[in-house]
Amino acid sequence: MKKSIFIYIFLLLFPLYLISQEKAKDSVVDKPQRPAFESSHIIEMPTDVLNSKNTLEIQMGHRFGLVNGGSNDLIGIWAPSNIRIGFSYGLHERLTIGYGTTKFDRLQDFNWKVGILRQMRSDKIPVNVTYFGNFTVDARSKNNFLVDQHRYSFFNQLIVSRRFNSNLSLQAAGSVSHYNLVPRRMRNDVVALSLGGRYKVSSQTSILVDYTQPFVHHLDGVELEIDPKAGFGLGVEFRTSSHAFQLFISSYQGIVPQKNVLFNQNDFFEGDFLIGFNITRLYNF
Repeated sequence: MKKSIFIYIFLLLFPLYLISQEKAKDSVVDKPQRPAFESSHIIEMPTDVLNSKNTLEIQMGHRFGLVNGGSNDLIGIWAPSNIRIGFSYGLHERLTIGYGTTKFDRLQDFNWKVGILRQMRSDKIPVNVTYFGNFTVDARSKNNFLVDQHRYSFFNQLIVSRRFNSNLSLQAAGSVSHYNLVPRRMRNDVVALSLGGRYKVSSQTSILVDYTQPFVHHLDGVELEIDPKAGFGLGVEFRTSSHAFQLFISSYQGIVPQKNVLFNQNDFFEGDFLIGFNITRLYNF
């Protein structure tokens, strides 16, 4: 009799237990996954990383000359080098704006990055979708341009990334680069596809790789004045809570993305590569 009463009580209470467990499970708040990458750039490519609100990032990019560029260049270190100094600021958790100045062609770029979708830990949203764009002004002497509009160029990119686990992250990005003024027999707009990845080999060290393939439609079969080459980079990143240092070899020297996409003539796999580095520092307010 006592056993029967116990069974009846168990049958009455067990559904209540299941309901309480389901409610507890449903009450757990699904959180966004950590960013797929550790820095705002992966060698040459912008990533899904946005600054936290009221966070300032100082950026420095340096590209030496080509390793095979001359007989007395010390693997490009003594050759003319390109430098970009910039900063970006988080206005919102999903909006970062920035500015940078570049040595070659005295390019002044105004840029922005918007987080459209964030990967969730539950995989309800399996990827990050981020938009990056810039407006760039060539600040060289007015003798180089007929009108001021010829100074302007634009870059728009949609980035899809995923953090597969604590070690591996990958991204793919489609972009459109536009120059108001280009050489004869050359398109003003070039579409490109970029692929990038990061693999952590320790808590603070990662291997980086990026590749960008431009797609140029020839003008009615006429050979282009400049036929851009694909870009490739391979490097290593050292990361702390507020610093990121990337050391790499790359076929790109332009730093500003549309400059690289439209005008790169270096073929990495033919030995046309250079040594470069990126440094970033975060300041929270």
